Amino acid sequence: MPQMPISALPARPFPSDPSQRMQIALYQPEIPPNTGNIGRICAATQTRLHLIGPLGFSLEDKYLRRAGLDYWPHLDLVVWQSWSDFAQGPGSRRTLVLAGSKFAPSLYARAFQGEEVLLFGPESRGLPDWLVQKHPRACIRIPIWGGVRSLNLANAVSVCLYEAYRQTRDLTEL
Repeated sequence: MPQMPISALPARPFPSDPSQRMQIALYQPEIPPNTGNIGRICAATQTRLHLIGPLGFSLEDKYLRRAGLDYWPHLDLVVWQSWSDFAQGPGSRRTLVLAGSKFAPSLYARAFQGEEVLLFGPESRGLPDWLVQKHPRACIRIPIWGGVRSLNLANAVSVCLYEAYRQTRDLTEL
């Protein structure tokens, strides 16, 4: 018997305009291969990627490019110099969802609408307290029940992005 999608919304086809899809934002990312892998995930799903500076590396970094392989030209990438620049753009017009290893509730308790910006913090410290305090109801975490404190950033982005798309889009025909 085919599985029915579990969703608060009926599954919809992907909009042709990428600005109407989920988006990923990395706040002050530090590790080039993680950002490269996230760029590859975003290119594979036609998901816009926002990098919010200051960045912990150059966009010319060979490790960033190597992780993204030849998919980097297909990436819908927007680079912001600071949080205030981002906050005046998509950060003010779209629903933010803040992901972190110490937040509640679980990712799987959230009903996605399909147009949110999933926001992730730097690998070494996560999102800053001032940002979390500003958006306390926007926080989610990926459940972890093993003996580790967090997932690799690229893996966390994948889990959250695909769950949001699973809830809001028909992925069975892709």
